[in-house]
Order: sequence, then structure tokens, then C-alpha cells
Amino acid sequence: MIAMPLGERALAALARQLGEPTGFAGRVVGRLLNRGNRSIVVAAVAAAGCGPGADVADIGFGGGVGLERLLDCDGTVVHGVEMSETMLTEANRRFSDPIARGRLRLHSGRMERLPLEDSALDAIISTNTIYFVPDLAAALRELVRVLRPGGRLVLGVGDPDQMSKMPFTRHGFRLRPIDELVPMIREAGFGQIEDKRVGDGHGAFHLLVCELPG
Repeated sequence: MIAMPLGERALAALARQLGEPTGFAGRVVGRLLNRGNRSIVVAAVAAAGCGPGADVADIGFGGGVGLERLLDCDGTVVHGVEMSETMLTEANRRFSDPIARGRLRLHSGRMERLPLEDSALDAIISTNTIYFVPDLAAALRELVRVLRPGGRLVLGVGDPDQMSKMPFTRHGFRLRPIDELVPMIREAGFGQIEDKRVGDGHGAFHLLVCELPG
């Protein structure tokens, strides 16, 4: 076996933490994710259009900035699904008050097998997650399953061309072109799909706003 150079090992370790933050390093990564992902998360929440009384979710919430923003929407009941036990522990600590008041419910799980009932949600956001999903087609079918008719999914993804220039994405990231993602989303059952490109340079991202037929 050929040993991986030290620099590549560090990049691979970073990529693993970005995919599933773990331990002390994962807590640090979670805080960095909150800072780095804030703009895409804020845009995703706005695009989700969460109204009073809506049941909404952040799938793969990471450091929790999406939960924070969804809780800012008046009257919503927010679900957070996350596979990282480190991030779940941090979210339970940080959001103990809305959890106690029944406004926030946290779940351990993965996108391919969501721990939610059929037609449980009005809107879902998921940002910078799909690069790490082994079976994206199955995950998209799950997102359809848990949304109500007329429900909305907002996927936030970094611009693939820009992300491919980042060295750590060589390790464990699956970067799909937008014109590959859109047909997959449509095949899963979504009707209207809008691609909103936001920003320029290394911070550019796409919001894929997807609606189920009513």
C-alpha cells in the first residue's frame, strides 16, 4: 500500500470531519460551519417560505445555524436530523429551551432513511450535505416521502466548479453538476424546480428550490 502524503492525510481528515463532525475537532468544525455556511443557510430559509404553524426541518443541520434561523420563523415546529452524534449533543445543549417548549425536535438519522413519518413536513432545507450521501436517489425519495403535497425542499449546494478547486474535496466528496442534479430531483417526484445561483468566486452557491405537486 502506498502511504498518503502528510498534506493529503490532513485534507482527508478535514473532509471526514466536514462530512460527519466527531469529537473535539468536530465541535470546532461545527462552529466553523456555522460561520462559513451562514449566508447559504439564511438564503435557504428565506426560499423555504416558512409560515406560522408550519412543520419544517433542517436535514444534516451540522453546527445548528439552520435550526436557529428556522426557529426565528414565528410559530414553526422545527425538526433537525443529523447523523453526527457530536452535533446532536451540541444542539441538545445549545437549544435546550426550544426543545423543552416543544418547538424543536432533534432526531438521529441519515438522509437515506429519515426518522420521520410520511407527509410530516411542509418545508425542508438541507445545505452542503448531498456531497456525502452515498445513494442520493434513495435520499431524494425519502425527502419526497416526508413532505406534504405542495411541500417545498430547498437544497443548498456549493458551485461545483468552484468546489472542485478546493483540495479537500478530493476526499469523500461527490460533486455533481447542477444539470445532473435537476433530473434526479425531478425523477424523485418533484415538479417545479428553480435553480438560483448566488454569489461569485469561491463563495458561489446554488439554491435548488423544489416543490411537490399539490
